[in-house]
Amino acid sequence: MRRIAAGLATASVLLLAGCAPPPTSSATPSTATPHSSPTASPSPPSLHSLESAYEDVIADVLPSIVQITTKVGLGSGIVLDTAGHIITNAHVVGQAGKMEVTIATGGPPRSAKLVRSFNAGDLAVIKVDNPNGLRPARFGDSSKLRVGQIVLAMGNPLGLSGSVTNGIVSALGRTVSEPQEAGSPGATIAGAIQTSAAINPGNSGGALVDLSGNVIGIPTLAATDPELGGGAAPGIGFAIPSNTARDIATQIVRYGKVTNSHRAALGIQGSTVISTDGQEIGVGVIRVEPGSGADKAGIAAGDVIVSINGRNTPTMASLAEALATLRPGDQAKVGVQHSDGTTSTVTVTLSQLRTD
Repeated sequence: MRRIAAGLATASVLLLAGCAPPPTSSATPSTATPHSSPTASPSPPSLHSLESAYEDVIADVLPSIVQITTKVGLGSGIVLDTAGHIITNAHVVGQAGKMEVTIATGGPPRSAKLVRSFNAGDLAVIKVDNPNGLRPARFGDSSKLRVGQIVLAMGNPLGLSGSVTNGIVSALGRTVSEPQEAGSPGATIAGAIQTSAAINPGNSGGALVDLSGNVIGIPTLAATDPELGGGAAPGIGFAIPSNTARDIATQIVRYGKVTNSHRAALGIQGSTVISTDGQEIGVGVIRVEPGSGADKAGIAAGDVIVSINGRNTPTMASLAEALATLRPGDQAKVGVQHSDGTTSTVTVTLSQLRTD
């Protein structure tokens, strides 16, 4: 699990219909006279039926969840196919090329190797040397999620293998950024699922599951609360949508790399600029990729990018969040402070984020 500050930038929230229909009543239509009692209304599911649903989902999905152990830590993963491919977070594997995998339901550890990481989206695929007996998970369509749906988070928090927490889908369409730390370059996740299901260290890379047993997200982040001394904010976690995770993982398995990130880029390399009074003021351009949108718009090394479409970008993280809401081919108004002290706003046609 990674943690982010409580102040979160949000993208447009898009809610699409598509959860199981509400329970129906077993009552039969009334044929009585107008003076008789009205037909009974549908009743909510009983506690017993909800418990049974939880039990069925856990029994179905948990054999597809694994614990991933490297020399520096542990996390979770989801079995992707019978060939032994497992999807997880890039920050779980870090810089490790080899790791051990243990199925949540038990058994000896199995050796595995990294296939590829997609650091910009905090996703990675590893492959187990011995895939015998691995059960692939069933992935659902995250575009059909609805706020209020009950979900379960499955993984290995604090090394407690096969743990399950419950909650709901709290919000959709969040844009969140991870901090850059040793062994992890940080990432920006667009369209993240916000959930109240507890996400703790070790849950990263596991499964966020609906009550039909479909994986609809990859638990990745927990918000932090400054009033708690930087501790996890209760009930605020974030997951990568399953559609995004499955698309990236499929590309890695098929081509050995991500061929289409679906993410916009300016075509620069840069770093956060700090003013003499310690304030973050923009993204300093270190290098411009030849032929990129930034290059064609006249942005040069030494310039400082201060805004995208009127949104201030004082840090690399804020710039990444702004770009995460756009698509390759979009045109963006980019505010630039030039090395000679002048400022301008240029129109940049965004390219696709490179993954090499």
